[in-house]
Order: sequence, then structure tokens, then C-alpha cells
Amino acid sequence: MNHDESRALYDRALSVLPGGVNSSVRATRPYPFFIERGDGAHVVDADGNRYLDYVMGYGPLLYGHDMPDPVRAAVQSHAADGPMYGAPTEIEVDLAEFVARHVPSVEMIRFVNSGTEATVSAVRLARGYTGRDKIVVMQGGYHGAQESTLVEGEPGHTEPSTPGIPSSFAEHTIPVPFNDAAAIERVFEAHGDEIAAVMTEPILANTGIVLPVDGYLERLRELTAAHDSLLIFDEVITGFRVGGLQCAQGKFGVTPDVTTFGKIVGGGFPVGAIGGRSEIIEHFTPAGDVFQSGTFSGHPVTMAAGYESLKYAAENDVYEHVNRLGERLRRGIAEIAADQAPDYTVVGTDSMFKTTFTREGAVADDADVCDAGCRQRESCARYEHCPKTGADVADAETERWERIFWQEMKAQGIFLTANQFESQFVSYAHTDEDVEETLEAYKAAL
Repeated sequence: MNHDESRALYDRALSVLPGGVNSSVRATRPYPFFIERGDGAHVVDADGNRYLDYVMGYGPLLYGHDMPDPVRAAVQSHAADGPMYGAPTEIEVDLAEFVARHVPSVEMIRFVNSGTEATVSAVRLARGYTGRDKIVVMQGGYHGAQESTLVEGEPGHTEPSTPGIPSSFAEHTIPVPFNDAAAIERVFEAHGDEIAAVMTEPILANTGIVLPVDGYLERLRELTAAHDSLLIFDEVITGFRVGGLQCAQGKFGVTPDVTTFGKIVGGGFPVGAIGGRSEIIEHFTPAGDVFQSGTFSGHPVTMAAGYESLKYAAENDVYEHVNRLGERLRRGIAEIAADQAPDYTVVGTDSMFKTTFTREGAVADDADVCDAGCRQRESCARYEHCPKTGADVADAETERWERIFWQEMKAQGIFLTANQFESQFVSYAHTDEDVEETLEAYKAAL
């Protein structure tokens, strides 16, 4: 493939953008290819190269790069009526009512402009509602670029994970390993009356896709309820991807107090949201005293895109299609890995998938293993080797993924997330033929 134009654009970008990009994950080696346009399940770069896209904007593009006609019409109509008003519109009420009808935890919702803004606001809300300061998060979990959760370490020994954050923020954040019930039980024994909330992704979706072991989310629900703390599910990635319209909380049957959203709830446009029980969400101003506001919150074009996108999913076979292809991809990759890279672990659920380059875990050919992605089954022969925490994913062959595998897949016209940690996604625009092409590329690259 020729990448002369992308190389030239990157050279220009380095002079005016830090690192040549506006988001760190886009800084692929030796330089990123610059996208010119999307086309269904594909993207076309500045040099005319065409790629099957499984990044899908890091999740929000449930329909790929071609919006269904009702979504496109709604976006064009609201954009033509004016860019924004600084006043309420009917479409934001429509979307709020739709989400409240379908997501188990949501009685009331506040729309914001990004997933990070949603999680920042959720942490502030939890502290304001409970009158407590401490937040428990999962090691390796990700809740956006915010001070309260960019924290690393062990309980009692924490520090910011990036320069620029005062150490005082880390004093109020307690990281624990995902899927380790004993660890969080110890934290509640020591700090139960100080903990405002436990914030977790129901699936670690930004760390290689780690599903919860049986009973873990239920235990979080029990502990937070027993100590009058809030359980916050960060469904910025899993929301309306996993579990369909009920989101991951519906799939797992565990209802949090508060849920954060992003991605698909805005139909691919910039969005975030905080939903939950009315008695909690009403603590936001102006109903309550926890300040939260935003000039572009509830933007009519974004609200229209989100509403029509979710309505279309409710009225068509969208989730049946994307979940079927997701399972077919995971099953096919698992078969290839068993033959060519038996230590590797295929992960994911519904329309999400990934291959984690774990360093051990090969089993006998006739062993009982999960055949379409790790489900954390204790009876699985690979159970002890499958990633259970963020640290397990970090111990995988991350350099091999980025320097060799991603490059090989790109050369074959397959666009994957550029590191070991980010999820990959199937869209409604993908086809069975696309899956076959992708599996052939995996055979060559692995």
C-alpha cells in the first residue's frame, strides 16, 4: 500500500498538533494513516487505500459509516434548523424517555458532551449525594481523562497515573483488581463508611475485554447496598452494544444506582450521559445542589441522531445481525488461534471482540474450552489462564500486537484498534463475506 499522502499529512500535523494527533491512541507506528471518508463497513484513507473497519470510532458506529435513512434525515433536518439554541428542545426529551424505558437503572438522565464528562459528573454526584469522598475503581479500568480515576497503585498506596494531577486526588481513590471479591471486601471493611461509590465497567472494555467472573458484579451490588454507597456502572463502551437496549446491566441482571453512557447514545456524535434513580439524579442542579451544566449538552443534532439510531435498533434486527457476526468472528479466530497460536485468548461478547496475546494457556485439543470467546467458565480448561484483571492483560505480548500483528492486518486491509487494550466492534454494515475476509487475514497474520 502507498501511504505518501498520510505521511505528508502527519508531517504537517507534527508542527501544529502535539504528537501529530488529537487523541493519544491514534498515534500508530510509524505514523497513522489519515482517513478521508467512510463507506459502510470500510474506511478509505488519504491515499485511496480501503480498509475493513473494526474500530468503528471506538464503538459508537453501530451502523458503520452509512447512517440508516431515518437517522440521516433527522440529523440533516435538525442541522438545517440551526446549530444550537442554548434552550431545551423536544428531541432531548424524546431520547431521555427512550433510554428510561429500556435501561433498568435509568429513571432520569442528564445529557452531557462526552464519556469523560459523564464520568466526572457521576463522581461529583456520588460525593455530593453521599457526603463521602472515597471512590473505588478497578485497576486497569478506564473512566476517561479525569483526575479522580487516573490513579494507580494498591489500596493505601496510590498515586496519579499521569503528571499534572495533584497527589491529593489519589488519596481519595482506591484501586482494586477486577474480579477479586476478597480485595474489595477488605476495602469495605476498612473504609466502608467513607466510600461514596464503586465505579466499574461491567466488562473491562478498555483493557482487552475482561468479562466478570460468576457472582462478581452481584457481590459489588451487595457490598455497596450494605454500606450505603453507590454502584456506578460505566457503560460508555458497553451501553447499547452489550445486552442490546438494556445494556450490559440487563445482560448480567445487576442494576446499578447510576450509569454513565457515551458512544451509541448519541448515534456517533459527541455525547455523554448520566442516568439512574430519580432521587439520585435530581441532586444535579437546578433540581439539587450538585453543580452540573454545559452549553452544548442536549445538542439537538446529537439528540436526534441518538434517538433515531436507538429507535431503528428497536424496530429492526440490528442486534441479531451484529451479535451473530461477532460470535462468528470470535469462533473463527478461536479456531485459528488454537491451531496457530494456542496460548492466545479470544475475548468479547455480543458485537465486541479481541484477541489477547496471553503468554500461556495452551491445552489439549480435546479440552473443554470456550469456543466463541472467553466466558469465564470455571469448567473451561483455560479458566486459570484467561485474563481476569487489567494486570493480566497488561502482562500479554502488547508489543507484538502493536509492532507486528496490527501492522500485518493493516497491510491486508483490516483496520483494528491499534493496541492490545482497546475493544473492536462489528457494525450493522458488516457482512458474512467481510467476516470471511477478516478470518483469512487472521490466518496470515497469526
